[in-house]
Amino acid sequence: MSRFKPGDRVQMLDEMVSGTVVSVTAQGLQMRTSDGFVLEVAEGSVVLLPEDDGALLGNIDFRNALKDSDTRPAWPKRTGRRPRQAPPMEVDLHIEKLVPSSKGLNPVDILDFQLDAARGQLEFALRKKIQRIVFIHGVGQGVLREELKTLFRRYEGLEVRDADPRSYGMGATEVYVTQAGMR
Repeated sequence: MSRFKPGDRVQMLDEMVSGTVVSVTAQGLQMRTSDGFVLEVAEGSVVLLPEDDGALLGNIDFRNALKDSDTRPAWPKRTGRRPRQAPPMEVDLHIEKLVPSSKGLNPVDILDFQLDAARGQLEFALRKKIQRIVFIHGVGQGVLREELKTLFRRYEGLEVRDADPRSYGMGATEVYVTQAGMR
C-alpha cells in the first residue's frame, strides 16, 4: 500500500521539482509538476510536503532563512587598527619623580634610589603579570641605562630593548615579559 494518495503535494529528493500526485500505480507515482508536466517517479524518490504552500522547499531562500537562535547581534564596526597589546606600564626613574628633594644626595645615592625603584616596579609587574614595562631613564651619560640592563639580566624570561623613540625619545628602555617570565 502506498503512503501517497492523489492530491498530495510532493517534492523530488534529487531535484528542485515539486508537484501534485495525479495517480498511484504499481511502478510508482504519476506527478504533475508546477510547470504542468506529468512525470512517472518512484515512490522512494519523492517526499510528502505539508499542505501549506509556503512550506515548499523550492520557494525557500536558504541564504536568508535563519532561525531565531541563529541570529546574532551585529559586531560593531572597527574604526581603526586594534592595538596588538595592552599599553605598557611606564616607570619614570628621574630622581625628581622618586624623592621630594634630591638636595644632599650624591650621584651614588641617586643611582641606588633609581635602581631600587626599578627593581620594585619590575617585581610588581611580574606579580601582576604585566607584559610590557617602559623604564624612562633619560639620556644622560648612560650609567643608569647600563645598570638597568645588568639588573634585567638577573631575571629569566625578559626581553630588553630600546623603547620606541617616537613615544619616549632616546632615554627609555622597554622590557617585555615572555611566557617563561610569567610563571
